[in-house]
Formats: sequence, structure tokens, C-alpha cells
Amino acid sequence: MKLILYSLPLAVFMSFCTPKGDKTVPEKPNIVIFYADDLGFGDIGIQGAVGVETPCIDNLAENGLRFLDGHCSAATCTPSRYSLLTGSYAFRNNAAILPGDAPALIRPGSATIASMFQKAGYKTGVVGKWHLGLGDGFVNWNEEIKPGPLEIGFDYCFLIPATGDRVPCVFVENHRVVGLDPNDPITVSYSERIENEPVGMEHPEMLKLMADMQHSEAIVNGVSRIGHMQGGEEARWVDEDFADVLVNKANKFINSNKEEPFFLFFSFHDIHVPRVPHSRFVGKSTMGPRGDAICQMDWCTGEIVKTLEELGLDKNTLIIFSSDNGPVLDDGYFDQAEELIGNHNPSGIYRGGKYSAFEAGTRVPTIVYWPGEIKTGVSNALVTQVDLYASLAKLVGQEIPNGDAPDSFDMLSTWLGRSTNGRKVMLEEAFTIAVRDGNWKYIEPVKSDPPAWFANKRIESGLSKEVQLYNLENDSGEQKNVALKYPEKVKEMQQMLIEIRKTGIR
Repeated sequence: MKLILYSLPLAVFMSFCTPKGDKTVPEKPNIVIFYADDLGFGDIGIQGAVGVETPCIDNLAENGLRFLDGHCSAATCTPSRYSLLTGSYAFRNNAAILPGDAPALIRPGSATIASMFQKAGYKTGVVGKWHLGLGDGFVNWNEEIKPGPLEIGFDYCFLIPATGDRVPCVFVENHRVVGLDPNDPITVSYSERIENEPVGMEHPEMLKLMADMQHSEAIVNGVSRIGHMQGGEEARWVDEDFADVLVNKANKFINSNKEEPFFLFFSFHDIHVPRVPHSRFVGKSTMGPRGDAICQMDWCTGEIVKTLEELGLDKNTLIIFSSDNGPVLDDGYFDQAEELIGNHNPSGIYRGGKYSAFEAGTRVPTIVYWPGEIKTGVSNALVTQVDLYASLAKLVGQEIPNGDAPDSFDMLSTWLGRSTNGRKVMLEEAFTIAVRDGNWKYIEPVKSDPPAWFANKRIESGLSKEVQLYNLENDSGEQKNVALKYPEKVKEMQQMLIEIRKTGIR
């Protein structure tokens, strides 16, 4: 069987511009990717949010192009981030959610979207959550920390090394922990408790936010985390300051590189747990910390866009806003996300959420904005973040060598709104693998149930020991399994998955 992975009219690209009818796309625009964490399809105002307002994100959508069938590549964070940066599905590198002390998942010399931009003459920066591992298997947080982003194409990085709920609870700028006192070295352990270290399960009186047992180890800033940590008192972050710190670093990067093309990957911590927004956002929603964190995330977006406008860069900057996976309410901390949800539905009309093989696991807010260049409106085209690598490479005139970005395809015309043709076949990763073929969706059966901890999430996993086939054209909620009715379609999609696993065909 010949596998057709996408349908896209042939576009002619010149060395200094990209034709689009009677206009041309400017050469080497700035690129900013806003990457939210755990933000569901229905978590923004323009897509039906109730009890929380997102005016800055809505403004991007109203004056840009909003994709209703836009996807990250996986229902969890590390795999999605890996796929976006490498143009490769996560299963090819066994990429899964990493512990806080994991070695660098993307090894030095690997091709990434950042290294592609470097070759095109861009300055490249990442600010925010990383969670793709650092170092070579053991990180001494008191010395140079590498390899990391600087070894895979970024000129600058300012990182939350893993996630906010994992130690070490410090920022890393380029190769060093920020503000570390050498007389108070950091010790981190994920295997055993550190002597004399207070932990959340024993000292609830020290906590401003209670958590489950998994998140009840090291206490930093009144919040217990996963893993153990001692030392580095002066370097430890304050969760409430995340938004200001990260926005300031992003704006500094933009100001420092305003005279040349730049690529900024702004990776939010919001709305991942622990949700501890700044006091000025507390009470801005009706949903408690989760809703308030959405407001904080929206503010961050607006502040960076404002900087672009003040510098006169907005009309030469392509902005992409999306999320690394779908939503979750209870993800380890008792912040009343479930109790205060009200009439809000984070997943919108879709089934599932974070961790799930159903659509809400990967169907996330997806917006592109570029004043004067993007065709504004709403698109039903099927798009996936794994294609950003090849699409943006086309935009900046970069050829992709054989073997690089094996699963990424040039969908530039679709991302810019010049074409309504989307991906023909797309893969979604969760505890299993699902395949989209247009509106058809096949979910591969599994032999075992989800891990025990998943039960607390109260999200439908989408896992079954039986084959699942859905027609999203008339069943967007994935309620009717039609596998028995369409056995030939099941066989066809099973073969597609076999072919995808064999190789990424460019």
C-alpha cells in the first residue's frame, strides 16, 4: 500500500521570498512560539471558556488564524516537546515523561528546529520550562550544566530545568544555576531522602498547598515537590514570581536581538501544577488557582506581544500559540480545580484530556498570528506541531538533510492560511498510539490497564483491549466505536501505523 501522509499543493519558493498569490512573505521574519502547559482546547475564551477571560490570546486568534483541528504530537509534555523541536515522533527515541534528573534526551549534534534557525542566520533562545533532560546522566548543579539547549541549537536559555513540581527548584541560565552561593551547594536525589531534609508528608504545617504522596517530598517556597533537595537556598525560585521572571527574560532576549532575525521558544510553566499564580492574578477567575493561572498565562502572552509592538517588530514576527498536551484538573495538588470548575469544560466538546488517547489529549488551542501576512479566520485543516520544523524551514529557505526531522512535512501554506489542505495521516501518542486519517481515527488496542496512579486523574484514558475506530465527522466526541462495522478501514489504518513505525517518509 502506498502511504499518503498529507495533501498539499506544490508551492514555488524563491531564494529571497515565498510567493503567495500577488504578495510575498518577507524574508526571515522573527518567530515566536508560545508553548502553554496542560492547556485544553476549551481553556481559552474564544473557544468557550467559562469563568476565565483570555483577552490577549483571543486577540491573537481574532486577528490571526485559529485551527480547530490543531494537535500536539502526544498527550504528555516531554514527548510533545521532543517532537516539536526535532520533527520526529517521540516513540522513535522512547521519549516519555522524564524525572527531574534525567540526562539530555536530545543529544548534542542532533538536528533541531533551533539548529535549523541558526543555519538560517537566526539568534535562538528558549525561556521557561524545559523538561527534556540536562547533562550526561548525573548533573552536578554546582558546576557547569551541559549538555543542554546550547548544545542543540539555542544561543541562549533560561530554564525551569524540569517542571515546577520537581526538584531542583532553581533557574538555569545557559550552563549555570542562577544566584547560587558556592558556600551552599545543591544536592538532589530522586532515589533517597537527604538527611535532615523536611518533607511535605511529615511537615504539613510548612505547606501553603497540600499535595498527594507523590508530590510530598522536598519543600520549597511552602510547596512540596517530587524528589529531594538540599542547599541552594539563595537560588531557589519563588513560584509566584514565575510570570514576571520569565517575561522579563523573554523581553530582554527580544531587545538584545531586535536588529537581527530571532527565534524565541517561550515555554510557559502555566498552567502546570503546582498552580501558584502571583497575588495580582488571584481571584481573577471563578475557578481558583487553575483559572487564575490561565489569566497569568494570558498576561504573559500580552506582555511579550506588547514588547514586539513597541519595538516595531510585530509586523515582521510570526507568532504561534499552542499547548503541549490537553487539560487535567487534579494532577497532584489539592488546589480545588475540580471543586471550582463550575460550567467550564477544559476539553471543550472533546473526550479525554492529558494522558488520554482520545482527542482532548492532543487537540489543543492552535493559533498563528502575523499582521498583514496571515489570512485571518478559522481553519478546519488537520495540523500537527511535528510539522512546524519542516514548514518553518521552508519559510526561511532551509533544506532539511536526509535523516533529519523524519516525521515533519512542509505544511507552510496551510499554517499561513493559503491552503485549506491539512495532514492526511497523523499520529497521536499516549499510553498507546492513535492514527488519524482525515476524520477517521484508529486507536491501537493495549494488553494492560493504565498504571494505578492514573485512576486519580479522573480522565478517560482511551485505552481498550479491543480495537477502536471512530468517524469524527459525525462523532466528534468519540462515542461510537465502529471498528466492527468497518473492518477494512481498520486493516487499512493498522497498515498505516506499520508504515509509520518503519520509517518517517519525507
